[in-house]
Formats: sequence, structure tokens, C-alpha cells
Amino acid sequence: MTDAPFRWGLLGAARIARALIPAIREAGGEVTGVAVRDPQSARAQAFSQEWNVPVLGTYDDLIGADLDAVYNPLPNDAHLPWTLAALNAGKHVLTEKPLTLNAAQAAQLAEAAARSGRTLLEAFAYRFQPQIDRVRQIAAEELGDLRAVHGAFGFHLTNPDDFRWNAAQGGGALYDVGTYPVNLIRLLLGEPHAVTATARWTDGGPAGGVDIALSGVLEYGGALASLDCAFDWLEPAPQRLTVVGSRGTLDVNGVFNSHTHEPVTLHVTAGGRTWEDSVAPGNGYARMVAHFQRTARGQEPPLYPPQDAEAQMRVLDALYASARSGQRVTLTTSPRPA
Repeated sequence: MTDAPFRWGLLGAARIARALIPAIREAGGEVTGVAVRDPQSARAQAFSQEWNVPVLGTYDDLIGADLDAVYNPLPNDAHLPWTLAALNAGKHVLTEKPLTLNAAQAAQLAEAAARSGRTLLEAFAYRFQPQIDRVRQIAAEELGDLRAVHGAFGFHLTNPDDFRWNAAQGGGALYDVGTYPVNLIRLLLGEPHAVTATARWTDGGPAGGVDIALSGVLEYGGALASLDCAFDWLEPAPQRLTVVGSRGTLDVNGVFNSHTHEPVTLHVTAGGRTWEDSVAPGNGYARMVAHFQRTARGQEPPLYPPQDAEAQMRVLDALYASARSGQRVTLTTSPRPA
């Protein structure tokens, strides 16, 4: 155990980094510096001044700096190479979702984390929110055997230059907003044994475009789960979860918010009565960072080890395979060979 601040470096000045900087500071960490492609650019200097964070140079400069951890919020295709570089340099790494572009890449990072003895976490901050704790508790204690789970998350992506429209950079709705309902479905039901999916594509279709919207069904034997995600839903777009069990139902909007400033309301019908459960606001980013730092220092075990991100990617792989082929896709949930 040490009283020294946990030192972070940021890869890029992405918008999400603006949420992580105050979260790191709230969790007692220190933002030592940021790296950008052009350290002399006006954008880099403005970011540095706004957040009082030094520009350490390029990505390579930051990877080689004296740091405890690296935060990687780069475009999706840059998650594998820069996370791998940071792990190999002896850094703990917090990488934005999706961890990689497929399960094979996720396995590569899991192996690198194990080999280096460093902490690797996929940055789903919403999982650390109080509303998620309450959803899981109500589902387990009030709803009986779960029969159906549905998650929906979308918004209107209007910037034509956003990397999320670029297939080569891992764009598409499923890799962005769709990761959330898939992840929460897995938190509630575990790993599916089969999926089916359909999508609407940009020009180029499933062979060369990205999914503007995707809908999927995940099969669990006794339960079915479904998701909808999109880049062309008008505001206010939903972040909705519905859970149906043998003894009741739960419905909540705003479920995927990672930093809430107002209470989140859960609507529950179970045991012959209907009620609203108000959950206090929370900062999932700060809670995620605090957990990451404690895990990296050996003070507690990881709640979500790299194998969880690998399992997440297997489901995303299967959903895309189904949407592209029009066929039902089965999954194996057996552990990878050692």
C-alpha cells in the first residue's frame, strides 16, 4: 500500500477524456499528462490549458513515460495496438469499449495483461452506477425466474466525419451504443448460447458499410433477451431496460447513464403491487477509476477481468455474423484452452 498518487496518462484528447479527468482526481489519482498525434497543435494546447494537464508528446512518448496507468479512449481500431503497447511497457490500462474489434484481439490483450501482471479493464463506467446495483438486486429478489430482458440505446449521430461512420475504424451502432445493452443483458443472464440479428447499413452494406441500426435476440434457454441500437434515433433517445420475470416486471429509462445528477427511477410491478424505486445520483466514472486503482495496487480483486471483455466480444462477433449472413449463430461459452 502506498500514499503516493496513482499516476495516469491519457492517449488523445477525446471528449470522453473530459469525463475521466475529474473522475481520476475525485478518486485520488493524478493526471500526469496527455499525448496527442500533434503535440504542437492549437487543439492540444487548448486542452492542456483547459484541464491543467501537460502535453507529454506523442503516444509513444506517453507509453514510455513514468506512469502507473494509461487511459485509451482512441477510435476502436486503435484499442488493440496502443493497449498492447502500454501493457508491454508495464502500464495498467483502462480501455474504452469495445475493448477490441473481435474476440481474438480481446484474447490477445487478456494474455498480455496476464503475462505483464498488469490490470486491464474495459471502461463500462455505467456498471459502477447505483442504478445498476439496484436493477440487479430487484431482478434477483423480486422478479422470480427471468423470462425476457430488453435493452435499447440510441441517439442521432449527425457528424459525417465521426470515426463511427468508418468501417475500417470499427464504426457502427453495435460497437458504440449497442455494447451497453449487450453488456447489461450479460450481467443479468450470463452468456447466451445463440443469437440472431438484423441491421440497416450505410452505403456498402454488410460487406463495406457500418450498421446504422441493429436489432438482435440472445437465446438463454429459459429466457430470451433482445436489444435495439441506432445512430438515427431522434432526441430524446432512450436508454431503456425492461426485465420480465415469473413474478414481476421492471422498467427503467436512463439506465446506461454513467454520471447522473438526478435520481434514476425504476418502475416495478411484483408481488401484487406496483411501486417506483428512486435511486440516488452517482458518478460511475469516479467509482470505476477508484476500483481500477485499488485493483492495480492489489487491494481488491477485479470485478470485471479481461476474460469478461473477451466474452463480451464473442457476443458482438456473433451478432455481427448473424446480421451479415441472415443466419442464427451459436456460441461456445467454454473456457479458452490454457
